[in-house]
Amino acid sequence: MSSRGQGLGRREFLALAAGAALAPALPFRAFAQSKTDTPLHGVSAFGDLKYAPDFTHFGYLNPDAPKGGTLNFSPPNWQFNQNVTTFNTLNTFVLTGDAPPRMEMCYDALMTRALDEPDALYGLLAETVEISADRNSFIFRLRPEARWHDGTPVTAEDVAFTYATFKEKGHPVLMLPLAEMTAAEAIDPRTVRLTFSGKQAPTTLLSIAIFPIVSKAWFSQNPFDSSQLVAPLGSGPYKVGRVSAGQSIVYERVADYWGRDLAVNKGRANFDTIRIDVYRERQAGFEAFKKGDVTYRQEFTSRVWATGYDFPAINDGRVVKREFPGEKNPSMQGWALNQRRPQFSDARVRRAVALCFDFEWTNRNLFSGLYDRSQSCFQTSEFVAEGLPSPEELALLEPFRAEIPEEAFGEAVMQPVSNASGRDRKLLGEASRLLADAGWKRNGAFVVNEKGERLTLEILVNDEVFIRVDSPFVENMRAVGIDASIRQVDPAQYAVRQNDFDFDMISLALSLSATPTFDTLQNIFHSNAATTRGSRNLPATASPAVDGLIAKAGEAKSRDELTVALRALDRVLRARMDWIPNWFSANHRAAYWDMFGFVEPKPDYGFPIEAMWWFDKDKAAAIGKA
Repeated sequence: MSSRGQGLGRREFLALAAGAALAPALPFRAFAQSKTDTPLHGVSAFGDLKYAPDFTHFGYLNPDAPKGGTLNFSPPNWQFNQNVTTFNTLNTFVLTGDAPPRMEMCYDALMTRALDEPDALYGLLAETVEISADRNSFIFRLRPEARWHDGTPVTAEDVAFTYATFKEKGHPVLMLPLAEMTAAEAIDPRTVRLTFSGKQAPTTLLSIAIFPIVSKAWFSQNPFDSSQLVAPLGSGPYKVGRVSAGQSIVYERVADYWGRDLAVNKGRANFDTIRIDVYRERQAGFEAFKKGDVTYRQEFTSRVWATGYDFPAINDGRVVKREFPGEKNPSMQGWALNQRRPQFSDARVRRAVALCFDFEWTNRNLFSGLYDRSQSCFQTSEFVAEGLPSPEELALLEPFRAEIPEEAFGEAVMQPVSNASGRDRKLLGEASRLLADAGWKRNGAFVVNEKGERLTLEILVNDEVFIRVDSPFVENMRAVGIDASIRQVDPAQYAVRQNDFDFDMISLALSLSATPTFDTLQNIFHSNAATTRGSRNLPATASPAVDGLIAKAGEAKSRDELTVALRALDRVLRARMDWIPNWFSANHRAAYWDMFGFVEPKPDYGFPIEAMWWFDKDKAAAIGKA
């Protein structure tokens, strides 16, 4: 997973799986068009599947892509407990420890996503899934050819063990959606049934069917914790090769991978080896790319994108610098003020802090004008609220009128536009008035409460680049009397403090699935997740109105209903100011050594180049990389 604290602008994947703690009972309407008690090759929350049972490959992949070559890349995103600056464990499925990115490539799941559909899953380990008539249990029939890397079969016992273990010990992204699972049973060696209480989220299947499956035999001999620097047994297209703890990891393609000829895999996993080197400093990683030690990177430092790509390999055409369209998935990037700390529980204080961030000055002076101002927790999607609420949105908002800010019923709340001076007197004056209204009175250089205590705010970061970006923000906060500062810690300590909610203010960047599930929304915004260690409810949002609107989104019978519910939720979140949106880019800024092939256009709902691209030996020979 990635947060802004670990990589500017990088995204943490919450793609179809992200937490459903104590979900209330909801009418099950997702998969309403799916037949029950019938083996299905795929499922989609709304509408028909794009690919029929006899499909041969996904349209965004090249089924004839050659196998071979090496990709050495800097991952632009990550998930679970992964870290791109260090690693000390190879168990990526627990909360503690730091695992290297892309460990999930070593494991198969029951089903896999189609990246050209917003909410479709197709069978991988499972050749079919059956949904019970009451929608509370799912029966998966495993493919007979499925094998672990040691040649032993993947069995229903492995699947049952995986789900039981994840529910008890897994990372919150894996554990929370299983809160209402009541049984994981191996019916026979190839058939497993997962049963839920009836209180699960309507789209729980979309969350849990893509969980990686682990080996019961292997973990019966090894602890399921963060102490593992021996790679757990996998069944996926890659396995762990050479490892230098905290420095690099090599994934090797499994030549006799059991699933290589499946329709869902045709054209995937083309590189013989995938190497990831971790760099504690951004500049060191960039220098490695310039030398050709790293062959693909996405650039998240706008200053470098604007001025740094001027070196021999790019000038002579050996390196390509270009932009790829972003996904249609909703994304969010912003700061969270920790309301577990009383000084941030008043929305007026949070608004005052937001007024101190001068995006226009920052974008012009620090970002070379390359970013847009983010307004929403669902940026880059159709779920962003605009203008006045529609009648359908108002119908959802009205029952909660007494519990949500009045601003949610007017024009969608927008972040302030400054005069780009870096010290907009009008905005800072409004911030000072808000602090005074909230009981913070000026006493010398700082504001204090009735007890004489200063309003202190520490921004937690783990990279030098954020000190540069956040320092003008801090100066403006100090100008209005907030005793603001920045604390930089190492990546491992940062992860622990984020998981423990041990911060005043922290930033996060997330990419959600194109169809945000009830589980995903709970993990970020629901009161149930506010006290769950490791959840992404960093501000401690605890609002009956927010909870209720998440429930409405979970009840949606169509994409139109989902859109209305999420726009209403967006209005409330923006009015509450739990998150302070900052900036976003609509496109991927990528650079790569010209030695790869790929299908264009890219799919709308994902961009895993390590899975989709291939090594082009003729191109590589032309630039001396054969």
